[in-house]
Parts: sequence; C-alpha cells; structure tokens
Amino acid sequence: MTPPVRLRDIEARHPTPWGAKSAMQTIRLTPSSTADERARPGPGRDLRPLLAGAATAVAGTGALLAFTDSGASSRGPFALFYLLAAPAVAIGAALRGLDPFARVLTALAGAVALDMLVAQGMLATHHWTWRGGLVAVTTISLFLLLLVLLRPVERILERISRNTRKTSSSCGTRSAKVS
Repeated sequence: MTPPVRLRDIEARHPTPWGAKSAMQTIRLTPSSTADERARPGPGRDLRPLLAGAATAVAGTGALLAFTDSGASSRGPFALFYLLAAPAVAIGAALRGLDPFARVLTALAGAVALDMLVAQGMLATHHWTWRGGLVAVTTISLFLLLLVLLRPVERILERISRNTRKTSSSCGTRSAKVS
C-alpha cells in the first residue's frame, strides 16, 4: 500500500475538500450591475424605467383620448399604441421565464393576435363599435394581468388547503383509531 499523499499548505486550507465550491464554480458568466453603475449619469445609464414610464403615459393618453372621443389629431396613433401595449404588458407579465427579447416579441405577437380576435369576433356577431373594441381589449388585458398577479396568491391558498387536508385527514385517522 502507498501512503496517502500529503497535501500542500494551500490545499489543506482550501474549503473544496469539505464540499465547498471552488473559485471556478462561483464565477458568473454575465457581470451583475451594481447600484453605482445604475446611478451614474451619462450615456451608460439604464433608460428602461424612463422608457417604460413614457410608454405608459402614451398608452394612458391614447386610452383617455379614445374613450372621451376627443378630436385631437394624436388620438389615432396613441389609441393604436394603447391597443398594442395593454395586451402586450399583460402577456409579457405571464412570460417571466423567457429572455427579454423573446418576451417582447412574443408579447407583441400575442397582442396583435388578441386585437385581431376581438375585432373578428365582434364583426362576426355584428356588434362592432370602436368603443366596444377598446372596452373588450381593456377587459381581456386586465383579466390576463389579474390572473398573473393573483397566481402567487393561488399557490399560497393551495398550500394552505393542502396543509388543512393533511391535518384533518391525520386527525380523522387518529379519531378512528381511538374509537
């Protein structure tokens, strides 16, 4: 038998033999941005919140102009942006697992499909009005967004009901054994 190989000083102190991750296992492929990088002024800063706020303002203005039947010349483009943005936000919120580009592309395609299905359904039933189309798209978008936002609540309620079923079934078996 050969005697065990003695570890060098650096190897003996390293936590890898005890199950810890080595330095190569903890290296991330994408650098994470720090708060200093986000807060710095200049061309490298993150403009996504600003763009999201501007898009929300344009979509809200489009909905307001369309629902009030305003004669403004910007009513058409802003209302069209609203008809694309409202369902896209709701669908995009449901697609959390996708990378950002695929999420935006899928959400926009879903928004166009939803708008076309609403229009086709209303035209087929001879109930088409522009205001009815806006209301239908808004209602469906809000419903989809509520489903996404209430999903964690549903999981919590499901866990609670599972736990109560386990305790009630365990209490029922104990009472049956006692009787």
